[in-house]
Amino acid sequence: MKTVSIEVRPGEPREAAAIADVHRVSWLQAYAGIIPHRPLIQMVNRRDEIWWRKATRGPATLLVVDVAGTIAGYATLGLSRARALPQEGEIYEIYLRPEYQGIGLGRVLFGEAKSLLKSLGCKGLVVWCLEESEHACSFFQTAGGRDIAEGMEDFGDKYLKKVGFVWN
Repeated sequence: MKTVSIEVRPGEPREAAAIADVHRVSWLQAYAGIIPHRPLIQMVNRRDEIWWRKATRGPATLLVVDVAGTIAGYATLGLSRARALPQEGEIYEIYLRPEYQGIGLGRVLFGEAKSLLKSLGCKGLVVWCLEESEHACSFFQTAGGRDIAEGMEDFGDKYLKKVGFVWN
């Protein structure tokens, strides 16, 4: 029997290329057919290795899920950007490589991100996702999020509705 290590921890600058790759493959899989192709490719290309190296040193917290030495996913989190909501923390992003989805790693990463925000003194949590992203909406509903807010996101000449899920 072989034991595989799974660790959620802060991302490090030396892992920027691996995080950029997770971002690229997960975004292309998650948003193909939802976000128009050109804006999607531009958003993915903007988040290259250099961008992620800076992000590991930035004001937002970046967690990675490391499976036996492979960066399988990441989450970014910090203070809520939605000042109209009472929730003080926000998970800005949570993504896994497609081959690591559906085995519980998302729940583990989400739980660690949620716990970290609480330990930093944040009362409540908000997560935004595109309404058309049925997989994401289902994930956050299953995790106990309440759909209480909505907004619009501009992607070139297409506006998409986003949904805010909250936990108190």
